[in-house]
Amino acid sequence: MPTALITGATAGIGAAFARRLAADGFSLVLVARDEARLAESADALKLRYGVTADVLPADLATDEGLARVEARLREGVDLLVNNAGFGHPDAFLSVPVEDEVRMLKVHCEAVLRLTLAALPGMRVRGRGGVINVASVAAFFTRGTYSASKAWVVNFSESTAAEITEPRVRVMALCPGFVRTEFHDRASMDISGVPGFLWLDADAVAREAMRDLALGKWTSIPDPRYKAIVSVGRLIPRRLAAKISASLRQA
Repeated sequence: MPTALITGATAGIGAAFARRLAADGFSLVLVARDEARLAESADALKLRYGVTADVLPADLATDEGLARVEARLREGVDLLVNNAGFGHPDAFLSVPVEDEVRMLKVHCEAVLRLTLAALPGMRVRGRGGVINVASVAAFFTRGTYSASKAWVVNFSESTAAEITEPRVRVMALCPGFVRTEFHDRASMDISGVPGFLWLDADAVAREAMRDLALGKWTSIPDPRYKAIVSVGRLIPRRLAAKISASLRQA
């Protein structure tokens, strides 16, 4: 039975991946900060899908938390989903520097370290996958959030390009606005986001797994967001920045 480790596994896209992979017969290792919520999620998945679901409480903004997850990954997994992340409600110049550094720790250092912990075993076995959850914000300018997600995309594509084993894959997942706890937890005002831009977390996870199987380096779920990203690449970056500033982070 294959094993998947998912960070940020108790809500939103992470929880959707847990459901998708459990339905596909994966054993799960669920990572998040809240141990009680982790246990609740694991129990629900075991009951519904009959799979093994282990919990690994860890704060990925700390070296101790990262080391705990790295150690588990070195034991071997078949799929790593780097999903943990968060946003800020304010613009870059209004956010305390320690909060920005914490974001970089979770969005960049954690993705780097956990990917490097998982890949050697996958390459030896000749199979495995890493999905690094980024955002369509990676293709626009929106403070440290979009900058960190742009790093995730570039890092994932660069790593994928270096892997020679055909059944070992690394992919950046770039969803748009998804109905999760993300924006509420960041105290973001999302009242101005048009209804047609919202995506379903389960659909995002489903499309991500399909794109990983196809060997894509970057996955942008939903034709609407594929079009938005394509247009964004054609217009001047200053104009794109003005447009993205009218919306909150995706």
